Amino acid sequence: MPLAAPLRVVADIPLPGLAKRFDYQSFDSTTNRLFISHMRGDRLDVIDGRAGKLVASLEGFPGATGVLAVPALHKVYVSVTDRHQVAVVDDRTFKTIAVVTGAEFPDGIAYAPEERQLFVSDEHGGVDLVIDGTTDERIGLVPLGGEAGNTHYDGVSHCMLVAVQTRNELLAIDPRTRRIVARYPMSCDHPHGFLIDERDRLAFVTCEGDAKLLVLDLRIMRTTATLKIPDDPDVLAFDSGLHRLYIACESGTLAVFGERDGKLTSLGEYRAPHAHTVAVDPATHRVYLPLQDIGGKPLLRILEPPER
Repeated sequence: MPLAAPLRVVADIPLPGLAKRFDYQSFDSTTNRLFISHMRGDRLDVIDGRAGKLVASLEGFPGATGVLAVPALHKVYVSVTDRHQVAVVDDRTFKTIAVVTGAEFPDGIAYAPEERQLFVSDEHGGVDLVIDGTTDERIGLVPLGGEAGNTHYDGVSHCMLVAVQTRNELLAIDPRTRRIVARYPMSCDHPHGFLIDERDRLAFVTCEGDAKLLVLDLRIMRTTATLKIPDDPDVLAFDSGLHRLYIACESGTLAVFGERDGKLTSLGEYRAPHAHTVAVDPATHRVYLPLQDIGGKPLLRILEPPER
């Protein structure tokens, strides 16, 4: 029997739109705002994390998947799959100020601060789309050789890491040259989601095909542990202060792990329908779990560890 998850409900915030799928989230620590892609609600929701309330719900984002707030640019980038484009939103006015085309199915988004470039996973196109963060123009495509899963920037190696899910590998891109510099095999089926713990030089990789979690030591680029997790893992979040890893699974489970000395220990599971996207506020340790259909309506469930 799984342990009871160390989480308690703080609040449920009703959200507008259809009782349909959410996707990625991005938390901006400079403004304490949470941006949520309501994928099949065709909108971008904005939450004030400190006040615990909805401050805006922006329509006109059909099929929104990836979302990334970039405070240094005062912009929020949103993958709009039904229009095959990336929308650029001003984080002060909430107005769309640019659109970038060139991706078949734009998904996860990452930012390279030194180059001021955005890298966007094009899942169906098998490339990463590269955007100039100053001009918001497309400046290149990086062929991956397979379907793109998520993309993240590693500030220590100064590389973009991309999960190539149909090749079961993680690859590294030099953002300065926009060239692939290394490929690393992953011992699982269909790695899609992952995140990076820069301080401890770890990556946590989830695999949709066989419901595995890999712990990757980024210093030697080798898998140090393989754990079984609930079916259909999707989005991950990591609380660097509490050293807790959250894995949202579309099968209806939020798996919680504690990390210590590079090793993970299960802390239990929180069950909720369609709980496949999660975000965390590293300052308050609150966990954000959008749920598409609770009593026929969407809502944002806010949770926190009970000892807080």
